[in-house]
Amino acid sequence: MAKIKEKIDASVEGKLKSLYQLQLIDSKIDRLRTIRGELPLEVNDLEDTVTGLETRLKNVTEEVEELENQLNEKKQNIKDFQANIKKYEAQQGKVRNNREYDAITKEIEFQNLEIQLAEKRIKEAKVSVIIKAELLEKSKVDFEERSKDLKVKKSELEEIIAETEKEEKQLLVDSTTASSGIEDRLLNAYKRIRANTRNGLAVVAVERDACGGCYNKIPPQRQLDIRTNKKIIVCEHCGRVLVDGMLIPDSGVEA
Repeated sequence: MAKIKEKIDASVEGKLKSLYQLQLIDSKIDRLRTIRGELPLEVNDLEDTVTGLETRLKNVTEEVEELENQLNEKKQNIKDFQANIKKYEAQQGKVRNNREYDAITKEIEFQNLEIQLAEKRIKEAKVSVIIKAELLEKSKVDFEERSKDLKVKKSELEEIIAETEKEEKQLLVDSTTASSGIEDRLLNAYKRIRANTRNGLAVVAVERDACGGCYNKIPPQRQLDIRTNKKIIVCEHCGRVLVDGMLIPDSGVEA
């Protein structure tokens, strides 16, 4: 029975070592990603902003072009109406009766009304062109400024990634390797605890008689149980797995 008990104890200690080693690796990855800070989010937001401004520029440019086409069309319409008036005025001198004269007069009046309406539409279009042109100019300035900001932020992010990418890749490999040696039940519990903590700590060492995660005091008897590595013990306050700080003495890194 003693030999069986020793095997069980050794197995528990091995599980704790594996979990603690995985936590140390994942904490290093977290620190590398913290160095990047909010830059990835800032870059994504700026990319969305630049894309939106680019779309606005395209739309406003098309609207200005459409308004200018309308202006040219109305100007041409006025020329056509004026030509019609001259034609009708020439016909007035050749009429044979009052009925024909009145009919031509009505056509001339109609053409004049069309000219007035076209001139009104031209004025409205000109005002719209001015407004759209101002919006277009502002959109160009915004687009250029945000594009410059994006270039700077991307450069900063690329520089940081270049500095940490090699180390992070190796740590990700190490994390995968460490995870593969942990049974699914424990690994899933580790991931769940880690996801629910602000600092990503699921496995912590006892520090100054307290939990290394939430800093609540741990009773002396419970500390003794933790040091013996005979069973997996979690903090009754925060739910993190508690380990002896000397479990991996050569790690050189705190979880």
